[in-house]
Amino acid sequence: MSFIGSFALRDPRWWAGLGLAAGIAALAVWLGAMPWFAEHGFSALTVAIVLGLLLGNTMFPFVATRTAPGVDFAKGSLLRIGIVLYGLRLSFQDIAQVGWSGVLIAGVMLTATYLLAVRLGTRVFGLDRETSVLIGAGASICGAAAVLATEPVVKAQAHKVSVAVATVVVFGTLAMFVYPLLQSWLQLSEHAYGIYVGSSVHEVAQVVAAGRAVSEQAASTAVIEKMLRVMMLAPFLLLLSRSEGQGSGRLMIPWFAVLFLVVCGINSLGVLPPALMSSLVWLDTLILATAMAALGLRTHVGAVKQAGIKPLLLAASLFVFLVLGGYGLNRLVLG
Repeated sequence: MSFIGSFALRDPRWWAGLGLAAGIAALAVWLGAMPWFAEHGFSALTVAIVLGLLLGNTMFPFVATRTAPGVDFAKGSLLRIGIVLYGLRLSFQDIAQVGWSGVLIAGVMLTATYLLAVRLGTRVFGLDRETSVLIGAGASICGAAAVLATEPVVKAQAHKVSVAVATVVVFGTLAMFVYPLLQSWLQLSEHAYGIYVGSSVHEVAQVVAAGRAVSEQAASTAVIEKMLRVMMLAPFLLLLSRSEGQGSGRLMIPWFAVLFLVVCGINSLGVLPPALMSSLVWLDTLILATAMAALGLRTHVGAVKQAGIKPLLLAASLFVFLVLGGYGLNRLVLG
């Protein structure tokens, strides 16, 4: 399958648009690595979409006709490549470090949160299915990366993706402060607290921040548990594609979800040199940040405003479920 047609390579608008999105992404990666952003759990992906939104609603309309092909490539095909490479952050050996109890908790929390999101979103808050699915994916799996990976399957509009990412930012940031406060009251063991955080906080960066607020050991356990949820992204997308394809009588298999698992398997074998791994992970961060920047450029604030408060109410309900339901499940399984 060809990602880039020969016509695109000869089109200066393609290069200009891709360069614009990549430039914003490079700035976001640089800012995301700064101490203040890192300590507060704001990843490069979050910064990229914020910068993209700011430029998308100010200067981008003036250059849209000269950059659109490249920007659209960044939020489409380039995004899928980034999701594939995201598998380099995971290995099947992670399962052994948290045990089958960690796998069970991750799977139950993902399933319950997603199903609750779709039911509440469509039946209680009156949201469209695409928005409900995107918010559910972000809350139940791995934040912005899950929202981006889900978008090609449900074929959602850019402003719906931005709304879903916004809920991840708002409630994931809130979680970084709420969970350490809860720990001071609950007094869980470092292992139990790490599993609790990893199984119920939105973004990986937010998981790290909430874990480190207690201890490095808690943070390490939290990240491993979180990676299990991320690893479930591929089967989630495959099941979602089957659900979305039922109406047309055909099964849609997202190729990038399959390749995501393949890359996970390669990483599990440990055949890639550490230096190459580090470079590829950095490249993947830049690719995903470029996709986020392009998404922001293509999102109009007016369209986001039209979504109203209902997406936030749905995300708030899921946040309460993650905090309370996640604690209850962890106590039930871990004792």
